[in-house]
Amino acid sequence: QTLWQWLAQMEKLDTIELDISFDSDTYTYSDTQGNVWREGYVLPETYQYHHLSKASDILLLAYAAQQEVLATLLKDNSLPPGIHSEHEWLTLASIIEKETGVAHEREHIAGVFLNRLARRMRLQTDPTVIYGEGPDFNGDITRQNLRAKTPFNTYVIKGLPPTPIAGASKAALASVLSPKITEDLYFVAKGNGEHYFSETLQQHNQAVRQYQLNRSAK
Repeated sequence: QTLWQWLAQMEKLDTIELDISFDSDTYTYSDTQGNVWREGYVLPETYQYHHLSKASDILLLAYAAQQEVLATLLKDNSLPPGIHSEHEWLTLASIIEKETGVAHEREHIAGVFLNRLARRMRLQTDPTVIYGEGPDFNGDITRQNLRAKTPFNTYVIKGLPPTPIAGASKAALASVLSPKITEDLYFVAKGNGEHYFSETLQQHNQAVRQYQLNRSAK
């Protein structure tokens, strides 16, 4: 989930004091005490809280939990080629988090994105388009959305977006550190939650016809 989705859920609860505001110019969140959070810098987990806890207290807990996970993962691993900082690691992991809920696919998708980054290809991933459209996006991606010049639209920009687009789980973070080694550069949703992977654009276009266009025509 994104931070604004977290906060929208908290806002519905009368057991949490919402003391967080969003700055749309900097894509940051802050509380009345001067604490600032960026998207992706909290761990998506289940947290216990007391009645009338502040939202900021929960975010501070989630931030600390994420820092612990990052440190643990980096004890025995290093960042892969093409990922130059913790921030880039979080950003790529957040995209993987949004791209698939299938556990065995995470490393494969990580490998595809790292292959594309190595070849200086645009990532062209729909979740970045959706995030760039903001919290009021209706979920229906159009050609106009794909061409929208937002800082996050990876159909337009090169490389990674400027920030993560959601919270990344420990599994998504780990997948970036242990990507599946293939020559694949493309993948398409099969309609059952899984993806079909391809090395070439020709193979990918054929898979799109099989899994996307044919299904739409039915």
